[in-house]
Order: sequence, then C-alpha cells, then structure tokens
Amino acid sequence: MSTAILECLSSLSVIAQQVRRLPRTLECGLPKMPSTVADSDVPKIFREPYIQTGYRPTDQDWKYYFLSLFQKHNESINVWTHLLVALAVLLRFQAFAESEAFSWETISFPLVIYVLSSLMYLTCSMLAHLLQSKSEMAHYSFYFMDYVGVCTYQYGSALAHYYYSSNQNWYDVAWPFYLPGAAFLGFMSCVGCCYAKYRYSRPYPVERKLCQVVPAGLAYILDISPVIDRILNCHMDSCNDFSFWFHCLQIIFFVIGAYFFSCPVPEKYFPGSCDIFGHGHQIFHVFLGLCTLSQLEGVLLDYKTRQEHFRSRYSSGYTQLACVSFFVLIFSSTVSAIYLQRKVKKQLAQKAL
Repeated sequence: MSTAILECLSSLSVIAQQVRRLPRTLECGLPKMPSTVADSDVPKIFREPYIQTGYRPTDQDWKYYFLSLFQKHNESINVWTHLLVALAVLLRFQAFAESEAFSWETISFPLVIYVLSSLMYLTCSMLAHLLQSKSEMAHYSFYFMDYVGVCTYQYGSALAHYYYSSNQNWYDVAWPFYLPGAAFLGFMSCVGCCYAKYRYSRPYPVERKLCQVVPAGLAYILDISPVIDRILNCHMDSCNDFSFWFHCLQIIFFVIGAYFFSCPVPEKYFPGSCDIFGHGHQIFHVFLGLCTLSQLEGVLLDYKTRQEHFRSRYSSGYTQLACVSFFVLIFSSTVSAIYLQRKVKKQLAQKAL
C-alpha cells in the first residue's frame, strides 16, 4: 500500500511540474504578443485595487484577447478556473447520463436546465474575464453578459433544489412563492449588478456594493433554503443521505468564496505580490468552482435517489411551465442588460467629445 501511495505521489509531482511549465510552453508556441502593462498604463475602469501589474493593453485586435487565453496576465487564473470547471460539469453530466437511468422525460427537465445554467454562467464569466480588456465598451458589455449568466444560474439552482433536494415539510410551506420569488430575485440581481456597473465609477461608493449584494444575497438565501432545511432536519448520527455531505460542501465553499469576493485579500496586505497568482478574485473563482461541482454531485444524487418525491408532488404541466420560465428570465435579463448597455454607449460617446 505504501509503495502504491509513493508511486501515486511521484506521478502527481511529475504532472504538477508539467502543468507549471504549460503556460510558458504555450506562450512560446504563439505569435509575438504585446507584453502586459502596469495599472498606470490602462484606463481607470480596468484597474483593480492593489493589483499593480499584469494588465493587458487596450485597443488590440480581438485575436490578441482570444490568444491571451495562453498568456500569463492577471486574469489568466480567472479564465482557466471557470473554463476547466465548465468542462468538468459537461463531462460529469455526460458520464451520468450514459451510466444512469436518465431519460428525456419531464422529471429530467429541471436537471437539464440546471446543467445548462451552470455551463452558461461559467462560460459567460470566462468570456468576460478573457475579452473585457479590449475597450471600455467591451468591458461593460461582457460584464453585463456575465451578470445575465449569474442570474440564470441562480434560477437554475433554485429549480434543481426545488424539484430534487427539498423535503416535504419545506415544500408544504414554500411551494406557492419559491419559484416566482427565485425568478424575481434573479432578475433583480442582474438588474442591480448591471445598474451598479453603469451608474458608479471608481472610487466606488457603498451604494454600488448594496446594489450588487442585496438582491444577489437575497436570491442566494431563498435559492438555498431547501438545502438548509434538509441539513437542519438531518441528524448527524442517523442521516444516511450521501448527498447531504455534498450540499454541506457547496454551502461551505460558497461562504468562503463570498468572503474573498467581498474582501480584497490577500493582495491588500501584499500590494503587487499577488498580481498574477493568488489575488482574492482568483481565490473566489476557485471556491465558486468547487461549490458548483459539489452542488452538481448533490443534485445528481438527489435526482437518482429521490424521484418518488418528484412524482408524488409535481404535475407535468407545472414542471414544463417552470422550465419555460427559465428562458423567460434569460430573455428579460438580456433585454435589461442591452438597455443599460445602450446607455453606457451614449455615456462613453459623450465622454469622447
């Protein structure tokens, strides 16, 4: 056993060395690309507190920003974390669909919606961090798209928790308002983040954080309430539900991630030392990815083992309507984001005069 463990650790060490060399190897194989610049060389909107270097120059060809996926800059980890998690979600769901009793019946619709929403938020986030440095207009546009992705993920999670993860006592109380409330708060989360991005500039006032955090926080509290109820009613010594532990992990990872999203640490204490690796938003991305993967495992286990709850509670028509509302939310959030994007365009045009 000890020999096998040593061989495993040796293999992991070799893999880690290869991964560390990967960015340099990829950069060597790419065309000559502009070097990253300091914060003083980019407009104020692109600067992050305590991040002094590693910014990509603005107004380059789109090809540069796509190829910067393989360049070392202060957004690299943000891009790769969500790209890798998106691939993991896709492959895990594919493996689950091929190995388990998955069918395209009404009972599977909320699960498919949840997976789509996960892929959507991860992809939108990845593109926002990869492409936003092109220009101020691109910065606003891609982050608005990111906010649309986040609000659809919130509602996709709510659907999965409602249909697969809720206990009967919670359902009896919450079923009339849970999904309408989740859709409304998801929409307000998108509008609040887009408005805050449009309305406030650096140095950001506290009102900006309130516009972002209040609706998003309320949305999370409502969306996670079926899981919280299940955890509180699951006694540690008698709970044989394996998905319980994945749901605990998703909450723990989310809370840790939320802390690093809200607080610029550790870069606040080491300005300039965490520019490429280790600043707070990167750590937030890592824990949010772990939260999503834990949530996915919990939802898949609930889908597999708790189908009797689904069949006894939900009608086919109501479930289909709930799934259609997901696409209505995408449409309404996108329209709101486009409206504010046009206001940003006018604002930037006036600034250029």
